[in-house]
Amino acid sequence: MVNRKWMPLAALALIAFSAAQVEAGPLQRANVQRTEARIDRPGDYEFAFAHGGGERRYLVHVPKGYDPTRPSPMVLALHGGGGGMRYQANDANYGLISASERYGFIAVFPNGYAKNRLGLFATWNAGACCGPARDAKIDDVGFLKSVIERMQRQTSIDANRIYSIGMSNGAMMSYRLACEISEIVRGVMAVAGTDNTLQCAPEKPVPILHVHALNDDHVLYDGGAGENAFRDRSAVTDFTSVAATVSKWIELNSAQPKPARVLAVDGAWCDLFAAKANGAPVKLCVTERGGHSWPGGTKSRADEPPSQAINANDLMWAFFSGL
Repeated sequence: MVNRKWMPLAALALIAFSAAQVEAGPLQRANVQRTEARIDRPGDYEFAFAHGGGERRYLVHVPKGYDPTRPSPMVLALHGGGGGMRYQANDANYGLISASERYGFIAVFPNGYAKNRLGLFATWNAGACCGPARDAKIDDVGFLKSVIERMQRQTSIDANRIYSIGMSNGAMMSYRLACEISEIVRGVMAVAGTDNTLQCAPEKPVPILHVHALNDDHVLYDGGAGENAFRDRSAVTDFTSVAATVSKWIELNSAQPKPARVLAVDGAWCDLFAAKANGAPVKLCVTERGGHSWPGGTKSRADEPPSQAINANDLMWAFFSGL
């Protein structure tokens, strides 16, 4: 049962959790290491280090095919607001461990800012959202940049294949990384979370894949926060619409303003705004149903299951692999 001390924050979260759910998952028994230990073999690892006056943590899954003599791609997977790294890493929820094994990327699951020592009900300071991380002006860009730099020292990472993906508040944080460390992050997939950054001046174009349900009742497709989704609306913001987010990145990336329909299946479609010279593409994939969820996954904040019309993980890797 969730400790009632945290119920107000849990209620405003972009995804609802119970303490049992957050602690579940394949990486829960990894020993916490507080040194920058070298990773030379496949497996699951947990690390902690001091940052911004507190301790921050991240989980790592290294796939079975990992070869330390060959640089591997790396994916930062950022959890939703009110969640935590273990929930994002639980394969039963989003299938990201299976995707890591299938496609050969190192999966890294950082934990957002939380006031409690267990790291539960964490949020990201993505600009205008969300909650305690935003209100305390937590340096999450600095934290995630440090995680990337540590991983580059701990493992063999291909510097040209470092990506950030996220759910909801984690998607918003991925947009902030694209804005502020575009020289490091080479691609973003944002699921159910729009660009709510306060400033954005990337040094270079960043390929963007945005995935959203038309009937998302939290981060509304046409902009705004769902009327009944957040008990404390001051902890979120009047979310930017999907259209405004896509238009912003078409301009930032020097992408073509007119899209090509590249996927049309029952219940979903994808449009590609191709890159112009020296630019980067923007791709929008939309599901008709699924609410506030990860397409192809199993967990949803809505009263319906996630859409199975498309699989966010497969779309992600096809997009990143084509860059």
